[in-house]
Amino acid sequence: MLSSHLQNGIETAKLVWSRLPSAEEGDENQVELTSRSNGGAGAESLDYEVIENYAYREHQAQRGKLWVPYYVVLKWFFSLLIGLGTGLAAVFINLAVENFSGWKYAATFSIIQHSYFAGFLVYIIFNLGLVFSSVLIVTKFAPAAAGSGIPEIKGYLNGVDTPGILLFRTLIGKIFGSIGSVGGGLALGKEGPLVHTGACIASLLGQGGSKRYHLSSKWVRIFESDRDRRDLVTCGCAAGVAAAFRAPVGGVLFALEEVTSWWRSQLMWRVFFTSAVVAVVVRTAMNWCKSGKCGHFGSGGFIIWDISGGQEDYSFQELLPMAIIGVIGGLLGALFNQLTLYITSWRRKYLHKKGSKVKILEVCIISLVTSIISFGLPLLRRCSQCPDSETNPGIECPRPPGTDGNFVNFYCAKDREYNDLATIFFNTQDDAIRNLFSAKTFHEYSAQSLIIFLVMFYSLAVVTFGTAVPAGQFVPGIMIGSTYGRLVGMFVVKFYRRLNVDEGTYALLGAASFLGGSMRMTVSLCVIMVEITNNLQLLPLIMLVLLISKAVGDFFNKGLYEEQAQLRGIPLLESRPKLYMRNMVAKEACKNQKVVSFPRVVKVRDIISVLRSNKHNGFPVVDQGHNGETLVIGLILRSHLLVLLQSKMDFQNNPFPCDMRGISNRHNLSDFVKPISSKGMSIDEIHLTDDELELYLDLAPYLNPSPYIVPEDMSLAKVYNIFRQLGLRHIFVVPRPSRVVGLITRKDLLIEESDNSATMELLSTSVRPVYTLGQLVPTWPWRFGCGWGGWGGPCDYASMVLDLADLYADVYVRIVRQHTCEPRLPPI
Repeated sequence: MLSSHLQNGIETAKLVWSRLPSAEEGDENQVELTSRSNGGAGAESLDYEVIENYAYREHQAQRGKLWVPYYVVLKWFFSLLIGLGTGLAAVFINLAVENFSGWKYAATFSIIQHSYFAGFLVYIIFNLGLVFSSVLIVTKFAPAAAGSGIPEIKGYLNGVDTPGILLFRTLIGKIFGSIGSVGGGLALGKEGPLVHTGACIASLLGQGGSKRYHLSSKWVRIFESDRDRRDLVTCGCAAGVAAAFRAPVGGVLFALEEVTSWWRSQLMWRVFFTSAVVAVVVRTAMNWCKSGKCGHFGSGGFIIWDISGGQEDYSFQELLPMAIIGVIGGLLGALFNQLTLYITSWRRKYLHKKGSKVKILEVCIISLVTSIISFGLPLLRRCSQCPDSETNPGIECPRPPGTDGNFVNFYCAKDREYNDLATIFFNTQDDAIRNLFSAKTFHEYSAQSLIIFLVMFYSLAVVTFGTAVPAGQFVPGIMIGSTYGRLVGMFVVKFYRRLNVDEGTYALLGAASFLGGSMRMTVSLCVIMVEITNNLQLLPLIMLVLLISKAVGDFFNKGLYEEQAQLRGIPLLESRPKLYMRNMVAKEACKNQKVVSFPRVVKVRDIISVLRSNKHNGFPVVDQGHNGETLVIGLILRSHLLVLLQSKMDFQNNPFPCDMRGISNRHNLSDFVKPISSKGMSIDEIHLTDDELELYLDLAPYLNPSPYIVPEDMSLAKVYNIFRQLGLRHIFVVPRPSRVVGLITRKDLLIEESDNSATMELLSTSVRPVYTLGQLVPTWPWRFGCGWGGWGGPCDYASMVLDLADLYADVYVRIVRQHTCEPRLPPI
């Protein structure tokens, strides 16, 4: 019995892994335990799982007592820096856009006093120059800066890394490209790119800066896992929304609802702190601008579109037109998603393949058409008489030439007239929205002008989205929605004949409905709309139209970001598995795959051959058991193999296991971490001589000894949930295990940290110390109610004998592991 328990103790670590079927057993049992390349543009899965191999454990054991406090403090310090950087970037973009737009409109209004044609030429030249600078930066310097960047960031936080999206040059391209595209008057916004900007700032801080541009520091390069960097990027996304809309709470909820796939309470605190820092930075900048030092930016304000003086109450009769606004928002939002999907797909398939010159020409043509429409259509509209100054004392009509606001005098024959179409067309987007949201401005716009603007701007937004410039869809969506919302408000005023109905209130509800119908956000969008309008009384109405518009939009297609991510080939894992997965098992998902594995000690030539013939990113490592059966001992990543081949420090002359002591002196953990958004090392970069190809490499110190495994008959829906919720990159599919070595319950995981060996077995971030028999035995007899020399009462001698056998077996296994370099598997 003693020998039997001794043998079981030695084999315990290996018997936890089930046997893999061989590649020759037929297609039915062939399993490929590697990741397959997706259809994206070089997208690669991230390793959110902590690989607790021997090198990792040895590195963790060498860390001092002050490392954990330093690690925690640095996380909070980085959250502070992310908030500061994103806030300053947002202030810089806003100042630049408003000043460029202000100079453009001031020059145009000044020239049209003498010649409208000359003013038209100046207007076109301004717009073309700004847009050309934007598309030139994107096409020649930072291609990943095109678009809003939110689908790519959402993919990154879902576990997919697209090359180039978080680089330093992408950050620079996003900032200056947004200034050119938005300042150039295109039908797009800067809010989406600000989310990408915040993510880039967080990513650069997480990896210690940019080595390529010599902007790096070793003392902050401690985030050596994709999991830590993922948390920082989440803070950056929230900071971007908080800076774009000056809505800190909305930024937190946006990160929670829209972009993240994993969320923890500790992360909530840091995200909230980052958004609060952004709010302080933006408010400080706004107060500084009140002194007039910001040029055309003016005094600014923390509330972007204040409608607190609008409609104070509503009746039940108004709920029907408000519900209609929700339906319209869902229909137009779903149509917008479908049209942009078709046009962007055609553009990527036929147009953009012809090179950067075609991209630049396309954007310049769209800029020219936009300028002609925004300048030409107001010329065709008849001017309206200004409201009576006695009955409306707070209204300035018309505005002086060169100034923004309501009641713009554009191509009017009389002084007391204004052009309602020029008020929303020939203006910055923020001022146009402010005009549409304005309260106590009845009959400022005619229905014809609003319909013309809605059709033209909707078409321009559809065509512009997907071009090679930084482009957001928040502000264009608000403009589209507020236009038809104000139309419905005009109908309510005329039909119900209620004087307390404000058209600006319906414009706000229309904006919320279109964003809900297009982007399918609810909670975060509701809070953002309340924060940017400073009107809490409209919260129930905003909730109503958001719920209706989202339900209507979901009936037709997916949200805007999900559609664009699918178009870009980003394989997002949704929160729930598909229904058909409940009728499938894990074996069926990989039935046509083949095992590509390595032995523990493998010849370098064989590694090179496998890496060249396969594009897999992970390989199972197998070894022979005592009875000749093949056992899985772990998983080795392709990136780790390339690092080992490049360094050549672990090559050996014999095909026997190595001595793992001193592994941490050969490599740092940072050597195995792929820089964010880079393609990483390629097999083509490895150059070995013929003699080096004949050497051997022991994979045991660097493999993952405890990958996640599922039985082959597990429901595919359950496998999906495990894969997504844990943020995995690989899962082993194996036959049913032959035996059970233990059963873990909740109480087994709620163990107080102490000095006993049982607790030490649960600590995954430290190397298990090797105890002598004298250190282990003294604590053993009292487990069965007895002590040395008969102290402690009657003893259970049978249990003592069995436990003593297990004790000697455990000591023997530890000694064998230390001297034979066998990988330490997790405790059972």
